[in-house]
Amino acid sequence: MTTQKAQWGKLLPVFLSFIVMGFIDIIGVAVGYVKQDFEVSDFIAQFLPMMVLLWFFVLSVPVGILQDKVGKRNMLNTGMTLQAVGLGLPFVHYSFGMMFASFILLGIGNTIIQVSANPLLQDVSPAEKLASFLSTSQFVKAIVSFAGPLIATFLAVQFGDWRLVFAVYGIASVFATIWLASTPITESKPERDPATFASCFGLMKNRFVALMALSIFLIVGAEVAVNTNITTVLIAKFGLTLEKAAIGISVFFAGETIARLTGAITLNWIKSRPFLLLVALVSLAGVVGVFIAPTYILALVAIFIIGLGAGNMFPIIFSLALEKMPDRANEISGLLIMAVSGGAFVPPVMGFVSSAVSPLASIAVVGICMLYILWISFYVRKN
Repeated sequence: MTTQKAQWGKLLPVFLSFIVMGFIDIIGVAVGYVKQDFEVSDFIAQFLPMMVLLWFFVLSVPVGILQDKVGKRNMLNTGMTLQAVGLGLPFVHYSFGMMFASFILLGIGNTIIQVSANPLLQDVSPAEKLASFLSTSQFVKAIVSFAGPLIATFLAVQFGDWRLVFAVYGIASVFATIWLASTPITESKPERDPATFASCFGLMKNRFVALMALSIFLIVGAEVAVNTNITTVLIAKFGLTLEKAAIGISVFFAGETIARLTGAITLNWIKSRPFLLLVALVSLAGVVGVFIAPTYILALVAIFIIGLGAGNMFPIIFSLALEKMPDRANEISGLLIMAVSGGAFVPPVMGFVSSAVSPLASIAVVGICMLYILWISFYVRKN
C-alpha cells in the first residue's frame, strides 16, 4: 500500500477552520455577561444557547445535501462568513435582541462549519492518518474552548469590554475564510447522483451508519451531561461549596484536552478500532471511580479519567463512519453532526435520575452511554 504524504499547505487552512469552530464555546461566558448587562432571568438567558444548539438538529442534514452540490470548501467558507457576521452584530448595536440575532447566526454558521470541515479534512489527509488528524483537529478546538473564557475575562478586565473577544474571533474568522478561499483543494466527487433528503436519511437503514450516529448522540450527550451535572454529584457526595465542586468541570475538560493531544499522536501507530476499545474501558473505569471514590481528590482523579477516555471517542467514530462509506461523506457528516443534538437530550435524563433517585446515581447515565461505546468497539472490530 502506498503511503501518502501530508500536504501541509492544504492541511493548515483546514485546521484553522477547526479553531474557528471552537469559537462557538464562548457562548457560555457570553450568556453570563448578557444576563448581567440586560438583567434578564435565568430562564430567558437560556434561550441564547438554545439558539445555537437548535441549528445542529435542523440544518445538519440540509447542509450535507447542499454541499454535495456546491462543494465542501464553499460551504465551509459560507459557515465561517456567517459566524463572522454574527460575531460582529454586538458592535452594530448592543441589545438583548441583537445578541439573540448574533447567537442565531453563530449557531447557523457553526453548524455549517462542523458539517463541512470534517469531510474536507478527509480530502486533504492521507487516508491512514485521517483518525490522527481528526483527533488533532479536536485537540485544537478544545484548546480554543478552554482559552475562550480566559481571553474574555482578560479583555473585560484590561479594556472594560467583554465584547472585544467577539471582535478577536470575528477577525480570525475572516482571515481563515480568506486563507481557505485562496487555497486550491481538489475535492473528492462521488460517482453518483447528488444527495437528497431521501438518500441522506436512507443511510440510516444501514446498520453501521445508524449505530455510528447513535454513538455520536450518546458521546456528546455524556460529555454535556458531565459538564452540567458533575457539580451536583460532587456537592451531594462530599458536601462541597459550588465553587469547589465546579473544579470538577475544569478537570473533566483538562482530561479531554490531554486525551486529544495524546490521541493525535497515538493514532499514528495504533489502529482506530482497538484504540476505541481502550478509551471506552478507560472512561468506564472513571465512572466507577466517581461512584466509589472515598475523597474529593480521588473523585477529581476519576472525573479526569472519564475525560481521558471520552476525549477521543468523537473523532474515532467520525473517522470510522467516513472510512466505511467515503463516497457518502457529505451525507454521513450531516447525519453525525445532527446527532450532536444528543447534548440537549442526555443531560435532562441525568437530571431526572438525580431528582428521582439521587445525584450520585445519576452518574450511571454516563456509564450507560460508555457501555454502549464499549459494545460498539467490539462491533466495529467485526465490521
